[in-house]
Amino acid sequence: MNIAPSVGLKNLESIVNDAGGPVKLLRGSNIGPYTFPVIPPEFTNWRDEVRSWKDSVALLELSYHMTELHLRGPDAVKFLSTLATNKFDSFPVLRGKQLVLAGHDGYMIGDAIVFREEEEFLRIVGAPFANDWVQYNAEISGMNVTAVRDDNFSIRSGTRDVFRIQIQGPNALPLVREVSDGTLPDIKFFNIGEFQIAGHAVRALRHGMAGEPGYEIYGPWDIQHEIRAAFAEVGQKYGMRKIGAMAYSTTAQESGWMPMPLPAIYHSAEMKPYREWLNQYFLESVASLGGSFLSDKIEDYYVDPVEVGYKSLIDFNHDFIGKEALRERVANPKRKKVTLEWNNDDVMACMNSSLIDPDNGGMFMKLPNPMYATFQSDAIMKGDKRVGISQWLAYSANANRVISLSLVDIEHAEPGTEVTVLWGEPNSQRLPVGTHQLREIRAKVAPAPYFEKVIKTGQQ
Repeated sequence: MNIAPSVGLKNLESIVNDAGGPVKLLRGSNIGPYTFPVIPPEFTNWRDEVRSWKDSVALLELSYHMTELHLRGPDAVKFLSTLATNKFDSFPVLRGKQLVLAGHDGYMIGDAIVFREEEEFLRIVGAPFANDWVQYNAEISGMNVTAVRDDNFSIRSGTRDVFRIQIQGPNALPLVREVSDGTLPDIKFFNIGEFQIAGHAVRALRHGMAGEPGYEIYGPWDIQHEIRAAFAEVGQKYGMRKIGAMAYSTTAQESGWMPMPLPAIYHSAEMKPYREWLNQYFLESVASLGGSFLSDKIEDYYVDPVEVGYKSLIDFNHDFIGKEALRERVANPKRKKVTLEWNNDDVMACMNSSLIDPDNGGMFMKLPNPMYATFQSDAIMKGDKRVGISQWLAYSANANRVISLSLVDIEHAEPGTEVTVLWGEPNSQRLPVGTHQLREIRAKVAPAPYFEKVIKTGQQ
């Protein structure tokens, strides 16, 4: 079933065709990397803010950049299970679950976190790609389920249903205990608990980031300032730092989560009705693709759930889109998610050349996040052979180096393997990039998640 595009708006299918194909569309976009709305670049300085989730405790602001989709109705869970690779037959109220979504041919569309707030109310939180796909399918499902968007502040302003903050780091537990004045219950991992802060009822999902316990706390939008004030007052005692946009952009690289792979929606006939539903105001229609890996085939830029680490979240005992294709990918994996440690000398030489000789130097590496596009795809080489793609990079103030989440051919994925990353965008016409020469950056394979396996233990 097709859904007619919004009146007067171009749909993604026509936008792709007008551009001459998906790669030309994405490679021609001048949109830069995602910028986090509302919060300032730094509250103090981004280096100490990054170190706080390792050494003390961090308050990360999620209220403004996360997209929410609210599923309601008696068929909400049943419907979601037709899309999700993971099972939903055991999903009680006040429990969280990671949602993993694949296309018909097993490539990944996106992921998000599902909060089961009530028996017939699911809150899906994350980057927009998963929520867009779920909303489209809810509208054509014929099931007793409704989907209502609560968009992020990148495209709107005003109020939202809930505020959302994350408290993370070795001092997270004692801080939340004190702020809650003893009302914090013992919340098991990925369960949701209810307690009081500043006289207001809030909920929290218990999870972790970068190998430390944490809480994702949320509640009614109009109480957020009182909640933040309570944390600001008590947090001084625990060395709490508020995390600005610059530091926030480095969280995923340490934790091993691949936050925004290119959604696998641009290529297949099965996805055409969805492309006709998406219009020019969706991120999928305006996003950019950057990096040194060049291919005319959009499928070469996709990832699959197995290689990004979600094999354990694929349950073949239920029917879902992409099921049979994923059987083959589970049986015959080609790549593995790793962290790459970029060579400090090569990084500094590239930065120096970009400043001293901008016409002939390497592409400037902005810190802490050197990305120039919504989706990054840099070629990883072993000698003359391409052996992987580097996708999500940042300078980590905890590792004192640039690191990147990457997909590497399995035979080269052993920690300690030496490779080379090609840094730059050959023949790029995108305005954010500027004139530069392609540079080779030496790198070494390390585990993912990097924080838990390397930073926290001090060894690989």
